Amino acid sequence: MKASQQRPLLIPSPRTPGKEELPYTPIAIDSSIPVSSMSKPYSDSQIEMSGTSNKVADFVRNPSSQSIQSKSSSGHSIKEVNFREGHEPNPNPVRYGSRGASSDSNPVRYGSRGASSGGFSTSFKEIKDEDARLVYVNDPGRTNEKRFKFAGNSIRTSKYSILTFLPRNLFEQFHRIAYIYFLVIAILNQLPQLAVFGREASILPLAMVLFVTAVKDAYEDYRRHRSDRIENNRLASVLVNGEFEDKKWKDICVGEVIKISGSQTLPCDMVLLSTSDATGVAYVQTTNLDGESNLKTRYAKQETQMKAPLVENIGGLLIKCEKPNRNIYGFQANMDIDGKRISLGPSNIILRGCELKNTDWIIGVAVYAGKETKAMLNNAGAPSKRSRLEKRMNKEIIILSFFLVTLCTVVSICHGAWLRRHREELYLMQFYRKYDYSEPEVEKYEYYGWGMEIFFVFLMSVIVFQVMIPISLYISVELVRIGQAYFMIRDDRMFDKSTNSRFQCRALNINEDLGQIKYVFSDKTGTLTENKMEFQCASIGGVDYDNGKVINTEDGQTGYSVQVDGMVLRPKMMVKVDQDLLHLSKMKHTDEGRHVRDFLVALAACNTIVPLTVETSDPAVKLIEYQGESPDEQALVYAAASYGFMLVERSSGHIIIDIQGERQRFNVLGLHEFDSDRKRMSVIVGCPEQKVKVFVKGADTTMFKVIDKSLNLNMVKATESHLHSYSSKGLRTLVIGMRELSTSEFEQWQSSYESASTALMGRAYLLRKVANNVENNLKLLGASGIEDKLQQGVPEAIESLRTAGIKVWVLTGDKQETAISIGYSSKLLTSKMTQIVINNNTKDSCRKSLDDALQVYKKLSNVSHSNYGGHGAGTNQLALIIDGTSLVYILESELEEKLFELASKCTAVLCCRVAPLQKAGIVALIKNRTDDMTLAIGDGANDVSMIQKADVGIGISGQEGRQAVMASDFSMGQFRFLVPLLLIHGHWNYQRIGYMILYNFYRNVVLVFVLFWYVLFTGFTLTTAITDWSSVLYSVIYTSLPTIVVGILDKDLGRSTLLKYPQLYGAGQRGESYNGKLFWVTILDTLWQSIAAFFIPLIAYWDSTVGGSALGDLWILAVVILVNIHLAMDVIRWYSITHIAIWGSILATFICVMIIDTLPFLPGYWAFFMIAKTKLFWVCLLGIVVAGMVPRFVVKVFVQHCKPNDIHIAREAEKFGNIRERDAETEMNPIFDLPRSTSSS
Repeated sequence: MKASQQRPLLIPSPRTPGKEELPYTPIAIDSSIPVSSMSKPYSDSQIEMSGTSNKVADFVRNPSSQSIQSKSSSGHSIKEVNFREGHEPNPNPVRYGSRGASSDSNPVRYGSRGASSGGFSTSFKEIKDEDARLVYVNDPGRTNEKRFKFAGNSIRTSKYSILTFLPRNLFEQFHRIAYIYFLVIAILNQLPQLAVFGREASILPLAMVLFVTAVKDAYEDYRRHRSDRIENNRLASVLVNGEFEDKKWKDICVGEVIKISGSQTLPCDMVLLSTSDATGVAYVQTTNLDGESNLKTRYAKQETQMKAPLVENIGGLLIKCEKPNRNIYGFQANMDIDGKRISLGPSNIILRGCELKNTDWIIGVAVYAGKETKAMLNNAGAPSKRSRLEKRMNKEIIILSFFLVTLCTVVSICHGAWLRRHREELYLMQFYRKYDYSEPEVEKYEYYGWGMEIFFVFLMSVIVFQVMIPISLYISVELVRIGQAYFMIRDDRMFDKSTNSRFQCRALNINEDLGQIKYVFSDKTGTLTENKMEFQCASIGGVDYDNGKVINTEDGQTGYSVQVDGMVLRPKMMVKVDQDLLHLSKMKHTDEGRHVRDFLVALAACNTIVPLTVETSDPAVKLIEYQGESPDEQALVYAAASYGFMLVERSSGHIIIDIQGERQRFNVLGLHEFDSDRKRMSVIVGCPEQKVKVFVKGADTTMFKVIDKSLNLNMVKATESHLHSYSSKGLRTLVIGMRELSTSEFEQWQSSYESASTALMGRAYLLRKVANNVENNLKLLGASGIEDKLQQGVPEAIESLRTAGIKVWVLTGDKQETAISIGYSSKLLTSKMTQIVINNNTKDSCRKSLDDALQVYKKLSNVSHSNYGGHGAGTNQLALIIDGTSLVYILESELEEKLFELASKCTAVLCCRVAPLQKAGIVALIKNRTDDMTLAIGDGANDVSMIQKADVGIGISGQEGRQAVMASDFSMGQFRFLVPLLLIHGHWNYQRIGYMILYNFYRNVVLVFVLFWYVLFTGFTLTTAITDWSSVLYSVIYTSLPTIVVGILDKDLGRSTLLKYPQLYGAGQRGESYNGKLFWVTILDTLWQSIAAFFIPLIAYWDSTVGGSALGDLWILAVVILVNIHLAMDVIRWYSITHIAIWGSILATFICVMIIDTLPFLPGYWAFFMIAKTKLFWVCLLGIVVAGMVPRFVVKVFVQHCKPNDIHIAREAEKFGNIRERDAETEMNPIFDLPRSTSSS
């Protein structure tokens, strides 16, 4: 059977055999749209780890990376301790986390071999009737019968309706315990026996806080309502009575047939029936679904492809599919058509939110609609995180609550004692008469007895002292975080020009955690490196070709070009070309030349790249841009094009390669996708010379198992040596092989493949078996080395972070050699470090390796101690390098503790060949055993679990979609932005929020103490001299604005100082701005200031006739002035708005007090004006400020001049231009200087 007589086959969409091959038509594609391949072959979301071999598969998503200085491992002065075992192969590999596998049946384990894929087992399951939904194509009435009523296509992302907003919003707000506390206080104040404040005044603080939050929530929900309305009212073309008519999205039902035109968005999850492409191929963009901008390929079954264009033939089809679920990568269904049952898979369904690209139209049937679509089922944000300061703040609030109860208890007990002592006088006292004689009938007055009076006084004390719990703190902190986020977003130092993207704050509640990070867990590819691959070298036929350089053609243009129909086509990206290899590629008639040509054809053909034509300024010249999901494939195809093997066209059934000026057509007969078991991909092509060849590429560990080494053993050994050299340079490696299929072999493969593709059960297993059968006895063609360059500023950033006391761990799926090379070039590893390498494949060997490593550490520590007198422990730095196979046996076992003990003593940790869940397990290892703050940073979907596990998660908006960004708390464009984010904004945020919390406690407790002292002098009756409205406005107007302004704008140090001395970041790690000691010192300071504020006026007016209301005005003014002067003493950077806020608040307090005292229906009418006209009033205010502030001022001067910390020293250096030499503990060494000074910013 000739290849040309067979219909081209595409995986995973099976084709009906025996059909005549359709003529191909060149595809006109918008050059601005990126196109992906049919699969994402190289993803480290699946990693196979052999249970008895210390070598794991070498080819994952990120096989290697580029180093700025390509170095071999032997080229460094390395002290290496290697713990590993032999190389026995494992017949039963263990798989981690199949992409489409269900995790419902298996618990998620970070390092366990029990985390095997469910994909194998589920592929054998027939869909049970109770677990299936039946969709009658073009018969929505029957599909949506009453007992099978499916969800409509109307979606709702809003939380509230007009009727539910008030109750639901209040319910959500009252999840905060403090709000419930203030609600209880307000309710108690409504009782006549307990009414201390005016009933309206007692409700105002809580009502204002609830109102502000409700307005914010209402506005956010209004935007969601508006978005939902726009989405639901979009139009789609739906088949009605044999014709396609426009219909609103919200009215679409399951079972209806829908036609989508190019660039339109899909309204629901649809099974593809037909496309404008004769072979049933469609391209979709899934940016709205998973964030990836590359195009995906979807297929219509050939049976429906022929039927669907004729709309009258669409009816009568029945689809039996699984119930709605969140798995966007999986789909299982069967379709009954013309008495035949065919299987449907993930490649046959297009999900809601995808956009049709490079395809004129598609026709499909809705199988999931509205809230049952996979996009809506996955519509959930990242897990909520709370900052460490907020958790600590809640503990301090509990302490203040106990303090409040203590004060109330003291008042109630003293009141009881006072009642007992004056019990005989109660008959004559106005408020304690036991009988009321004002009426003819004598009645008992409102006196409830000694016990009840004590109880009532206790409750009244709670009401009077309620300000002890600062309700305004919650709102103030939220506003400050918003302000901080604004300045972080607007920081040009974190603006990525290459992607035109700014820093993003996706979670506003953990800003201050950025200032306390101790561990940074980083992905490598795309995070430390650019994830922009460039072909560097190749080993072909056992010869290393690594002397490439960019060549110029005769017309002066750079690179290879070809002329087609008077048009010059040139690859968009230039690749270095080795002249010897280029010369050999032109020798068609020598064995060596044919070998080279086969290698280059394999690079151009064994992929799923789509070539696009890009216009240039010269109308006679066009560029060919290669688009695909895998950057590795793009680099290889560009390399082939640079040697004259230019892929110029791809359709579903063939590719056209221009081989050094001669266009040749290769029929794509089949393609076996990359999977985590095989770790390779292959393509079966019909060549122009009427031969059928299978080209295979993949990881070296799996490829050498299927290479026929008997053909040329020396070539195999030479290639293996070259591969090791490439990996040591930090290059990503691939091995390429080929085999020519005989007619019988091809027919056997085709028959097996068609049977596997149409199987209803075990399809994935059968396809994998077919691929393994054809991918054997291969002829080794060679290997490739691809460079992934480090991002700008990565070495400097890692060095700066390490100087700041932050430990940087790199967790990657790459080969160990590649990861180590990148470790050196990024300065994660240095030649001074002693490397401890752990590569094991049994639990016992892992235990022994960990024990041996700990012994090595102890010996090094003893040597350092003896050589340096106890001060040299840090001179012998350790670097731990461990692979994922070892982690399988260590994580979630008793060995975890030993790994933690070892890793915590290491300066750097490098984990190679780790699966996504193992990344999360490493983060959990630190989180569960220390109080240190962790930060995870990554750019791919495989980093999501790590990002969500860490205290702070950062997503890099790079080349691998936006899954990491969507799951993160913050996002940015480059790894180096971590330095300004942590060392500058993190430090500022922590210092500001920490001070702000303590200041809020201070300002509220001062007022409570003043009220408490007054109670002691008024018979413990809970009457107050300060008016109700002044008490309420104290936290709302009098003192709230200054603390918010200072919390947003104040800076203890300038940018350049924080960058120049990264050690200053340690202040946050040590909790210097907010800790228990500072809390109690603040309380003591508060106690003294309240004594000064209360007793100075009391003594001054002891013998006068000034009333309580006038003294109350003096006290509230004194407290407001005191707390604002206190704040002013601590402000470091003054701005005009800071002056306005602080001095304006004092002025506003005077105005409010005057207004309150001019209202005749309120107590204390005209009191302020009576007392303010005396000199004693102003003398008292001045005396209070001096007496209250002098002790604080003296302590601040003493600490900063006699016992300064690093912050004080650096601040002095900023002011006077030098740093005084102090002991080693406070001495700081500059790491690097930025080009421009920003200390004043």
